[in-house]
Amino acid sequence: MAHFYLNEALQTAVVGGTVELTGAEAKHAVTVSRMRVGEQLSIGSGTGLVVNGEITEADAARLALRVETVTELAPPTPRLLLAQALAKGDRDELAVQAATELGIDAVLPWAAQRSISRWEGQKLAKGRERWASIVREATKQSMRAWLPEVTELHSTKQLAARPERLIVLDPTGEIALTELFRDGGGPDERDLLLVVGPEGGIAPAELDLLRAGGASVVRLGEHVLRTSTAGPAAVAVLSAMLGRW
Repeated sequence: MAHFYLNEALQTAVVGGTVELTGAEAKHAVTVSRMRVGEQLSIGSGTGLVVNGEITEADAARLALRVETVTELAPPTPRLLLAQALAKGDRDELAVQAATELGIDAVLPWAAQRSISRWEGQKLAKGRERWASIVREATKQSMRAWLPEVTELHSTKQLAARPERLIVLDPTGEIALTELFRDGGGPDERDLLLVVGPEGGIAPAELDLLRAGGASVVRLGEHVLRTSTAGPAAVAVLSAMLGRW
């Protein structure tokens, strides 16, 4: 089984040098994954740098790696972002986790009109921290070189004003997602922002506002998917359409 950990302080590395894990990452590697001296491990910076090598020291406070390979990956273009509406239960969190594993480049929490869950007061910071933790663990699980950002909570008005190309998932969409880039409508230089509503769907007034901001409203197919499923499904489709897969 491959083992991958993150050290966001890692900026450079050279073959033959040493890279460290400390704190919670070292403790998890040694006490949970039971990594030992002589075993292979990969460490990423979360900003495109990944090193692989042999463990030379391993205890709960510090793990040291002798670097054998250094890989630097540029961020994908165009970037693919997910605006995920807050949803009841853990359905929004499931969507964020799966979308991260599938390759989303940033996550925008969205306070939609029909969102039952609300981030207010102390929940605002805690909610974002929770999503950031989910994204970080999903990045490690999928061994991604780039760690997606979790932005501040967005309103519908803020989403409509974003500079990216907006792609809104809705069963009433005029075209299928797979038809989006046909007839000369291929991706331009802008990043793509996929917008997914809550369990109750996107309110008509919100759809109007997003359309006014230039959004394309698309459907995935004949079936209506849960908010926990729709985003990841669309990320998979778009990744294939963009040649990322």
